[in-house]
This record gives sequence, C-alpha cells and structure tokens, in this order.
Amino acid sequence: MPKPLSERKWGITKHAFYQAYHFALRYTEFRDILKYKTDTVGSQDMDGMPKGNGSNDATQNLAIVRQQADRNCQIIEQTAIEADGDIYQYLLKAVTEENVTFKYLKTVMNIPCEKDMFYDRRRKFYFLLSKKI
Repeated sequence: MPKPLSERKWGITKHAFYQAYHFALRYTEFRDILKYKTDTVGSQDMDGMPKGNGSNDATQNLAIVRQQADRNCQIIEQTAIEADGDIYQYLLKAVTEENVTFKYLKTVMNIPCEKDMFYDRRRKFYFLLSKKI
C-alpha cells in the first residue's frame, strides 16, 4: 500500500503543484514589470486624458504593482536557493521557462549534477514554493 501523500518525500497535491508551477512560470512576467513598467503613462486614455478611477493614485498603484512583482521574484529566487544553493541558477531556469529540459541543462549549460538529483531538487522547489504562495 502506498504511503499517504503527507508522508512521501516532497509530498504535494496535484493542485498545489500546478499553482506553484504556474506561479514560477510568471517569473519573466514579474521581471518585465520591474524592467518596463516604470511610469504611469499607461494610465492615460487613448486621447491622452487620464482615466477616471475615482480617487486612485496612478503613482501609488504603480508602486504597489512593482512592489508585488519584486516580492514575487524574490520568493521564486529564494525558493530555488533553498531547494539547492549549488544548482539554484539551473533550477531557476528550469522552473521559470517552459521546455527547459535536463538534457539542455546538461549539454548546453553544463549543470553539475545528474538527472536524479536535479529532478529531486525540482520537486523540492515546487514543494517549498507551494508552502509560500
């Protein structure tokens, strides 16, 4: 009889995994917000007039969006480090970009570990991330 999920190594439910998986894939989106969303020009209408949002302050809203994006990036990066500080940069690439295979990490990026270790650390990453988000 299989062990209950809570007793398995890096036990994580299917839905918790998918939530962590998709959150990590948004890393590039969060980085783009920090890189490109630096002013409130986007808060104007097509005619150049500011949008009427009641008492909302565009600068304050932008600061909140950027702060949340920065926090999300830090959560993902810190979780990769916690999962394995020696290979976190490879792990970060694998969990934040689609279609990054172990073969790619080994042949192109020269990851300094073997497949079993990498997959274990990747599962650990999703387990740890699921606890944070």
